[in-house]
Amino acid sequence: MTFLTQSDAILEITPAAAVHTAQHGWRAKCLQRLVRMDLPVPTSFAISADAVRAIAAGQMPDRSRLASMIERADGLVSVRPSAANPAWGGPGTVLNVGINHDRHARLVASHGRAAADALYMGFVQSYAIHVARLDPDMFPDSEGGLEASLRAYEHETDEEFPQDPARQLAEVLRSMARAWDGPTARLLRQAKGAPAQAPLGLVVQDMALAIGPGVTGSGSIQFIDSITGIPRLTGRFRGQTQGRSKGEGAETLYLTRDPRGPSFEEAAPEVFADLVRFGVAARERLREEMQIEFVVSDSRLSIIDATRVSRSSRASVRIATALARDGIIPPEEAVMRVEPRALSDLLHHQVDPRAPRDIIARGINASPGAATGRIVFTATAAQEAEARGERSVLVRRETVPEDIRGMHAAVAVLTERGGMTSHAAVIARGIGLPCIVGASGISIDARARTLTVGGRVFHAGDELTIDGTSGEVLAGAAEMLEPALDNSFSQLLDWADQHCRIRIRANADTPEDARTARMFKAQGIGLCRTEHMFFDEERLPAMREMIFADKPEDRRLSLERLLPMQRSDFAKLFEIMAGLPVTIRLFDPPLHEFLPHDREGMRELAESLDLPLSDVTRRVEALSEFNPMLGMRGVRLGITVPEIYDMQARAIFEATVLASENGDPVVPEIMIPLVSARREVELVKNRIDAVAAAVRNESRKDFTYRLGVMVETPRAALRAGEIAEHAAFLSFGTNDLTQMTYGLSRDDAGRFMGTYVSQGVYAEDPFHILDRDGVGELVAIGTERARSHKPGITISVCGEHGGNPESIAFCLRAGVNYVSCSPFRVPVARLAAAQESILMQRESAQMTPPAQS
Repeated sequence: MTFLTQSDAILEITPAAAVHTAQHGWRAKCLQRLVRMDLPVPTSFAISADAVRAIAAGQMPDRSRLASMIERADGLVSVRPSAANPAWGGPGTVLNVGINHDRHARLVASHGRAAADALYMGFVQSYAIHVARLDPDMFPDSEGGLEASLRAYEHETDEEFPQDPARQLAEVLRSMARAWDGPTARLLRQAKGAPAQAPLGLVVQDMALAIGPGVTGSGSIQFIDSITGIPRLTGRFRGQTQGRSKGEGAETLYLTRDPRGPSFEEAAPEVFADLVRFGVAARERLREEMQIEFVVSDSRLSIIDATRVSRSSRASVRIATALARDGIIPPEEAVMRVEPRALSDLLHHQVDPRAPRDIIARGINASPGAATGRIVFTATAAQEAEARGERSVLVRRETVPEDIRGMHAAVAVLTERGGMTSHAAVIARGIGLPCIVGASGISIDARARTLTVGGRVFHAGDELTIDGTSGEVLAGAAEMLEPALDNSFSQLLDWADQHCRIRIRANADTPEDARTARMFKAQGIGLCRTEHMFFDEERLPAMREMIFADKPEDRRLSLERLLPMQRSDFAKLFEIMAGLPVTIRLFDPPLHEFLPHDREGMRELAESLDLPLSDVTRRVEALSEFNPMLGMRGVRLGITVPEIYDMQARAIFEATVLASENGDPVVPEIMIPLVSARREVELVKNRIDAVAAAVRNESRKDFTYRLGVMVETPRAALRAGEIAEHAAFLSFGTNDLTQMTYGLSRDDAGRFMGTYVSQGVYAEDPFHILDRDGVGELVAIGTERARSHKPGITISVCGEHGGNPESIAFCLRAGVNYVSCSPFRVPVARLAAAQESILMQRESAQMTPPAQS
């Protein structure tokens, strides 16, 4: 065995010691801060990450150094892991290193045989399992006592249990160092986001014995509720207990006075008061809510560790804002401390993490929140359940546009197919509905009205809980936490808005969406998808009548029935948004989506239109396309069936006149979808200009509007310069742009996307996080070319990436003016945009040279 000679391989943790988190780990640095606060921390030593790597390779610290550490500790030390990030974990703590027959005898004299035996036996078993790698089943707790454990060790290893304390410590250090580099440990770390070569430090600390005479034991205390974030003193005190070792009279006490039983506060009031005082000081000095681990040895208190309190999403918001309100951290730091996605958990009901879960399936967590309802398999059944006052979960292979009414009626949605930008996912996020898609492990029999998963069969009317936050499907009803839209939530976002360099709008199709957007302080509507308005029961017949019309005049007659409805829709949106910008996308989907596809539906349609069934069947077949998402839709439909866009433009302008008379002036933004050529914009613009002139003449009111283009095709991004000449704004629809750039169906990619990501084909699902190298490059190219022709043009992103924190960071740096996302993702976008803005500001400050004196 070779030995390390570096003087800094082992460093005593003193107030002035050169302890660094990157080299010695978070635990060593935290202990130093506690030492600086003059808290009663046992003497501790930090072993650097470089030394730990050397130990794993067989180079051990100087044996005399190890021996001196144990001797000055009166014979016993503990060894704890100290990774750079506490979330990365590490090998288990080993207690009572250094105990042997001689030390055991002294403990018998000072603490009694029961305590001495418990401490010695605990170390023998820990050493045997973690260092000698013996079978844990050979050492059942307390069975046979100390002598049996020593005999079992000698029988398996053919040698006496090691009595040299320095050897014990050396072997423990080597075992922990090598465990950190094991394949299982590496995989677990990487799953938590740690780099492959993440460093590990170790901490050797004098033992504070928690087994012995008087009030003696170990415990932990924190001053905040980990789930709610509400101030509350919680923890436990385990008398005569150290790790897995228990002495005579081992008993768990309540921390504070409690009518249910004895408490630590009553047993040792002065020690308890010191503990509370130390906790308050740690919060102020460490600028964080801490959980403190402590040991009491015959009423003498030792603080052996402190860790950041684990917390739920709602607790993280309350803790950050409380620290800022108390002046412990600045508001800017509070903004940076909360993970943006955590805000989604506050907007909806959540399954209580403390409650039991009967998980039956998993899928893609497409829309956050949780809800319990009875299974229904059709949109109609969901509406019927709502009419009866029952909560339902809509279960479908995949949803289609005509399922929208059922989705509004249900409390949650579960689909067998789909991905993050599938129909079910997009609509559910827009209306704040918990949704799981791509649950490939389930099997749906719509005819028998059954859902089968893992050999269990669920029937229509059975209860399910959909946890759209975790992607878990639970059998039965689960215990829920209420939404937490409290003062802390509002305060954090108000602080965030003070730093944000990009505007946040919402995708809103209905007045309800618009009200939600305003509630979450969206700065306008960035995408109103007008086609969703046509699936209403009152409007669908007129839409189908228009589809079956053979002449433009007949189409106009059918559309005239829809005109007042559309006008009313837009007027309500303008009124709710009160002068904020509203971007209305003209009709986009292929017409076949408005027609029935089963024979029963076609028969009902033939009857309502007074047509032969054969005519309806032929029309449905004529409108079918091999690839409808790349067929007659968007601007192509607007040019070949211009009456639709004419009607919508008139409805927008008439609503503009009405809203401007009743409130703030309105400047509507009209967006043309699926453009790929400049001439398409010219043709549509000419007709819209003509409609605007007609409405001005008829109303004798003047108004303006802004015409823009939705960039969804790679060609539109590449030709953005010439397209921009006829547009006031370009809005990148990154859902379709991703689909067309990759040649991937956003509805079907979920079937294999997990495999692709796990095997490194794609770093992330490109429908979930914007692909910077491909799609992002098209956005950057389009932005640059558009502004080279028209410097003042507005650039935005209105796909689902507009609510994704990583994608927002890209948009901000790419010079995008605003992003638009589902209303319930607006708070997430506001916080993510603020955090990236703060990072950019800090980078700019670092790059700015100091002023000359």
